Amino acid sequence: MRVRQAVVMVGGQGTRLRPLTENRPKPVLPVAGKPCIWYLLRSMADAGIEEIFLACGYRPEMISEALGDGSDLGVRLVYSYEKSPMGTGGALKLLESRLDPVFLAANGDVFADIDITGQIARHFSSGADVTIALASVPNPWEFGVARVTGDGFVSEFREGMRPHEVFSDMINAGVYVVDRRVLSLIPEGSFYDFSKHLFPEIISRGGRLAGFPVQGIWMDVGRPSDYMRANMLFVEECSQVRGDVCGGTLSGVYIGDGAATFESDLESVVLMDGSTVRGCGIRRAVILESSTVEGAVIEDSIVGMGCKIMPGAVVRNSVLADGTVIGQGEVRDDGLRLRET
Repeated sequence: MRVRQAVVMVGGQGTRLRPLTENRPKPVLPVAGKPCIWYLLRSMADAGIEEIFLACGYRPEMISEALGDGSDLGVRLVYSYEKSPMGTGGALKLLESRLDPVFLAANGDVFADIDITGQIARHFSSGADVTIALASVPNPWEFGVARVTGDGFVSEFREGMRPHEVFSDMINAGVYVVDRRVLSLIPEGSFYDFSKHLFPEIISRGGRLAGFPVQGIWMDVGRPSDYMRANMLFVEECSQVRGDVCGGTLSGVYIGDGAATFESDLESVVLMDGSTVRGCGIRRAVILESSTVEGAVIEDSIVGMGCKIMPGAVVRNSVLADGTVIGQGEVRDDGLRLRET
């Protein structure tokens, strides 16, 4: 059997990612030139999904502008707008009448390129009401932790745990295969969350929640360090030069469309579309669109969109908001830990 539809929740404001999300929603922050959410949508398209509803909240016009109609992925994107946050379940309830008997649902604030085909197969073979993607992480207390039985079903979800209370390293990865009938449990017009409300309700009624360990790349992009890691993961796997390079040395880079680097040494650097660096030494950095850097040193930092960094400046361990200007010879070090240790 196959699944044709998906719903992706993209309503959050991404407050933990500020200042990067002050001017745009988290799902469209670029990872190597593509909106973060694009990689998840591609996984859905690869699994045969044809129609994807995007449940939008914060800055919806930027999401539609970044993603368009989905034709580049071979899917149809349909935009659904929330006047106020409805939670995972509440967003799906608004779309209930437009959904197939079985559909896919996902949180749109992750960087994921995963095996959704396998998850769908697990759902139909298990006879579950909902099949939940599960990821193994080193810090499960920061997420919803799943207790998984020997036969692969989820018997308990808990959130807000302390490290010593954690009983598993498997967490809710935010991708679900859902039987539409469970939406009847969700009250109309109310904020309602999957893991906090719906899953415990299904379990208490004797329903079946199947688990499916994530196969592929999955990351929660909740903090600047996570966003940095997503971009670094891309350049570790595949360097890509789409812009202009004149002199200097490159190692593990992404150079976006219309971007240019002149006589600069770049190591583990993502240079987004339209940005320019000249005479610089840059290591482990993400430089967003339309920024200019000249004669500067940048390490372990994220440079926002439209920034200007002047000759002799040094930027380390920092996240620069859009439009920041770092003057000639200025040193900026916010002491942030953006580098994996």
